[in-house]
Amino acid sequence: MLIGRKEELRELNDAFKSEYSEFVAVYGRRRVGKTFLVREAFNYEFTFQHTGVAKEKVTGQLAAFRTSLIDYGYKDCPELASWPDAFNALKVVIKSSRKKKKVIFIDEISWMDTPKSNFVSALEHFWNSWCSARKDVLLIICASATSWIINKVIKDRGGLHNRVNTQIYLMPFTLKECEEYLQSRNIRINRYQILTLYMVMGGPAYYWSLLQRGKSAAQNIDNLFFAENGKLRGEYSALYESLFKNPDRYIKIVEALGDKAKGLTRQELIDDYGLENSGVLTTCLEELEQCGFIRKYAAIGKEKKDAIFQLIDNYTLFYYKFIKESGGDPAFWSHSLNSGVYLAWSGLAFERVCLQHVGQIKAALGIAGVMTKQCSWRSDQKNLGPGERGAQIDLLIDRRDDTINICEMKWASEPYVIDKDYDEKLRNKVAAFIRETGTRKSILISMVTTYGVKENMYSDAVQSQVVMDDLFA
Repeated sequence: MLIGRKEELRELNDAFKSEYSEFVAVYGRRRVGKTFLVREAFNYEFTFQHTGVAKEKVTGQLAAFRTSLIDYGYKDCPELASWPDAFNALKVVIKSSRKKKKVIFIDEISWMDTPKSNFVSALEHFWNSWCSARKDVLLIICASATSWIINKVIKDRGGLHNRVNTQIYLMPFTLKECEEYLQSRNIRINRYQILTLYMVMGGPAYYWSLLQRGKSAAQNIDNLFFAENGKLRGEYSALYESLFKNPDRYIKIVEALGDKAKGLTRQELIDDYGLENSGVLTTCLEELEQCGFIRKYAAIGKEKKDAIFQLIDNYTLFYYKFIKESGGDPAFWSHSLNSGVYLAWSGLAFERVCLQHVGQIKAALGIAGVMTKQCSWRSDQKNLGPGERGAQIDLLIDRRDDTINICEMKWASEPYVIDKDYDEKLRNKVAAFIRETGTRKSILISMVTTYGVKENMYSDAVQSQVVMDDLFA
């Protein structure tokens, strides 16, 4: 059963109904449901379908492509010596089809682009010289390697420039979609547990498909990540190897950002973690951002060069915090609940989920229709005067209506209590932010919590609240 994806289905249907040939690119992180979406959209009926082979050289890729051609009707297909041969053979399959619109689906296409294979130029020639001259071809390419699709196809400066008619970047499930998916499978757990699972896994659909009915969130986490044969225990290496041809470069950056939850500037990556100051680092950061593993933000009042890179992939952060050093305890997670390490992690993990649901937060605050810019902010320690304390704000919603919401995100198993110390921290954050940025906008403190803020003598400092249920909207 396909959950959500209404806009993506509409785009695929529009491409299918077009009176001309259409070129569609579908991309997004591994396990997000790209292949399932395309197959469901066309009821698993294609004129031709093929999936690239991981870690295979050009001869192996061509042999696999020939097998697919045979499966789709070209029974006497000759041996393929090159990609031009392969696409010429694909023309035979297309011409023999009696379907009004010939749907061609090439999955994991980036794996087919092996060194010195000239795959991209052959694809370019196939589309430009043949498909686009017809009116009956719908070519859909798909890849988990988001950077490959963007750089080799969408932003190509050669023959594929502006050739893609429809781009579909498939996002992970939201909390609401995860809840709907669990309900469709008759898995009944409350929103607090769903939120906990999201903090661990994020929204890749495949991860959620592995959950077992009748087990709690903690039991499922142990089964998937800490049991000896846990299905997601070895996901980390497969995740990065499937996306990048030289994964070690990217993993080194991810490890550094995983060590610093609040994020690092490019210069800090170089100075503090020994990464080389080169164009390679810039490219790797761009591609990690394109693939949704990190986010880049420039704080209010800071220059572009001071932009901060922050690791936001839920699974990757969970891996570094727990899986990598978990030892052999198959019930590690259940045994860690309410420990100091668990409580520290849950606070940061909840913040990430909030950053992934800013649209829902805005709606709950009643500002969904207001033009805004979201960012984080931290004091420049070098510029603090005598007696001045620095501060950090993880989510600012800078509004066009001359207002800024300072969002404080707090994970708790019951209504959150603002005490005297935290009240002082809130006041210092507002004072430091105004002092250092010089803003004249109205400042509102908004609390984003699981179960709201408990009323007491300090709760009046909060002007608005967002609770867990709002994140499921």
